[in-house]
Amino acid sequence: MLDNFEKLWKDALFEIEPNVSKANFSTWFKDTYISKYEDGVVTINVPNDFVKVWLSTKYYKFVISSLRNLNPSIRHADYLIVSRPPQLEQKDRKQHQKEQQKNEEQLGFQELNTDAEANLNPKYTFDTFVVASFNEVAHSAALAVSKSIGNLYNPLFIYGGVGLGKTHLLQAIGNETRKNNPAAKVQYLTSEKFANDYVLSIQNKNIHLFKEKYRKYNLLIVDDIQFFSDKLKIQEEFFHVFNALYDGNNQIVFSSDKPPQYIVGLEDRLKSRFEGGMMVDISSPLLEERMAILRVKMQQRGYLIPDEITDFIAKNIKENIRELEGALNSVIGQSKIRGRTLNLSDVEEILKRKIKPVKIVTPDHVIKIIANYYNIEEKKINEKTRRQEIVKPRQIAMYLLRNDLNTSYPYIGRRLGQKDHTTAIHAYKKITCDIKNDKKLEQEINNIRDLILKN
Repeated sequence: MLDNFEKLWKDALFEIEPNVSKANFSTWFKDTYISKYEDGVVTINVPNDFVKVWLSTKYYKFVISSLRNLNPSIRHADYLIVSRPPQLEQKDRKQHQKEQQKNEEQLGFQELNTDAEANLNPKYTFDTFVVASFNEVAHSAALAVSKSIGNLYNPLFIYGGVGLGKTHLLQAIGNETRKNNPAAKVQYLTSEKFANDYVLSIQNKNIHLFKEKYRKYNLLIVDDIQFFSDKLKIQEEFFHVFNALYDGNNQIVFSSDKPPQYIVGLEDRLKSRFEGGMMVDISSPLLEERMAILRVKMQQRGYLIPDEITDFIAKNIKENIRELEGALNSVIGQSKIRGRTLNLSDVEEILKRKIKPVKIVTPDHVIKIIANYYNIEEKKINEKTRRQEIVKPRQIAMYLLRNDLNTSYPYIGRRLGQKDHTTAIHAYKKITCDIKNDKKLEQEINNIRDLILKN
């Protein structure tokens, strides 16, 4: 029998907290408590359905393991939605209002308070990074690198679409490394900054200083590496920098909007170097993940926004985290200007320009995007050839036309080289099967889907 529910839950949270980021912990475990224990089942009260779903799936193992460590008789945890008493809600709202200005000022200061030596922004940490299924592998790899630079996942290559948190994660690596090892020489920069530094060094005739500068770091972080495309002299110089750092057992971290093999105009020798370490992707967040991100951002700013508005933003802003946060900032800003909490109609009006209409996707558009993705001429997809560099894009096109657009097999065959419908059926079945066993192929197709919707 359990006598002290409060102490049990407090001790359990003490065990859980080190395994969860600060932002996630405060979002999901706030206002939770144990209310009942019967026949080995603990009942945990939560404030809403969203928290219930999140704790019972994402964090269930953490919760039940911690509880069992404290009391082996506990077999299972149930979650019960219980609204907080009105007086507590009012108290919290007042507290948020008191902290609101302080939080805003602090965040605003941090935005400008970039470390001059390492070019790192202190607000980008692992504690403020919301971890979910769409980014958890990238987060784990980044965290591992920050704990042991040069020894694991070197180089680390993180890729994904615009506004998905790549820069946050890269800077978190730098900030965490400096925290663990203050003596480490760390530098974050964009590939454009590297290129500009190189050009200036040539103009000023001090290329030797440039070479010395970029070979001294224990951790070099380069964002948006795709900017090197077609810049052969820049690529050559960076190739030498890479080799010098790598041979010295120093850590290199990159980001890009796509995997190295699909960066047009990037030399093979650089692609080979980038692919020699660990490559991880960040995909687009799902609905519940977008809602989680909004809650974290609200908490950071000290604002309370009604659930229906949070739901509306998450359901309608789907592209990336940056747009999601921008929508939230617009709502918060308008709320401040008007001096009141906004209703759903207000928010719909404010965000109508940010919400993109549902795009009608045509077969021609799909084929064009696929051709561009694999860097081949669109007309070649229709050619009668068995060359793998053509067959693969054509089969993917057939798969997407069938799977995503529900296009008939006879039409697919005719559209892609006047082929028989059985060819389209074979392509669909093959890609469907290959996706199950080839994570790289699955990611390629997801990347193509993103491009189809964005372009």
